[in-house]
Amino acid sequence: MARPLRLQYPGAISHVTFRGIERRPIFRDDADRVRMINVMEEMTERHQIRVYLVCLMSNHVHLLLETPHGNLSVFMGQLLTAFTVYFNRRHGRVGHLTQGRYKSQLVAGDRYLLRLSRYIHLNPVHTKETQMEDMAERVTRLRSYRWSTYRSYAGFEPPWQWIDYNPVKAMIGKKPGEYRRYVEAGLAKTDDDFFEMYHEARLALGSGAFRKDIERLHTKLGRERTRKEDVSFRRTLDRRNPVEVLTAISHVFGVSQEQLLERRRNAPYRAAACWYLQEESGLTQREIADWVGLASGAAVGYQIQQWKLLVRDGDGAKAAAVLKKMWEPG
Repeated sequence: MARPLRLQYPGAISHVTFRGIERRPIFRDDADRVRMINVMEEMTERHQIRVYLVCLMSNHVHLLLETPHGNLSVFMGQLLTAFTVYFNRRHGRVGHLTQGRYKSQLVAGDRYLLRLSRYIHLNPVHTKETQMEDMAERVTRLRSYRWSTYRSYAGFEPPWQWIDYNPVKAMIGKKPGEYRRYVEAGLAKTDDDFFEMYHEARLALGSGAFRKDIERLHTKLGRERTRKEDVSFRRTLDRRNPVEVLTAISHVFGVSQEQLLERRRNAPYRAAACWYLQEESGLTQREIADWVGLASGAAVGYQIQQWKLLVRDGDGAKAAAVLKKMWEPG
């Protein structure tokens, strides 16, 4: 079955979820959770995203956000790549961390947005562990859960500087107590109609008219998928996994991956690693620094320039030719 095409346009509001591969945890401790939040903040500023709320669970993440520039795929691609690079290096693992692509649903900016915010914020108390807890225990758990924006919405902690609270609060009232009462009322009475709609929604969450409009847009996009934007999107899917890139460089230079990642002066294979992680994997210099153990993006930039000189002067030309041949299509 073909994967749904992404619908992206300026001002789109999206509910984004991603989960660990084979539903495994994507956070092993609080340091991982803090890093995810920090990466989200960095990418939000870089791509000018308006994030309304966040909820980190053990094996999946919810984001409710708006893309003023219609750039959800770029934002999510860099977010997931940056966190995966960090996670793999910290925990000594390789390969994918998340299960396939992230999932996104377009959301109508009305009462459906408010109901969805409650659904997301109640995730920490809708687990197997909380099924047998009484109301007071679940309220306590919800109010003490540190890894979502609920505490800041409800007035239990200061606002997160990079979260835009206005769209949700405008529907319920600016005072923290009003939103808190609205969300916690969902502990006593489930919103069955909303749950059914949410789980059946494929592309969009909203009124019947809104969903039909999105379906029409999706159909139109499918008919025009050879346009430039789709070609560009498919090209991003062809990026090489950083593990594949480093394995190839280790093979060509005859060094182990452990040696490749050791800090060493004037090592041509480390310069090559920085260059090809940028060119073949599409990583930013800051992400490459995390991957190869350099102190900063500036240090990566220096290594990239060194590789260009090595190729130009002939010392790296042979290795560059071998790598190019390895990665040629067919």
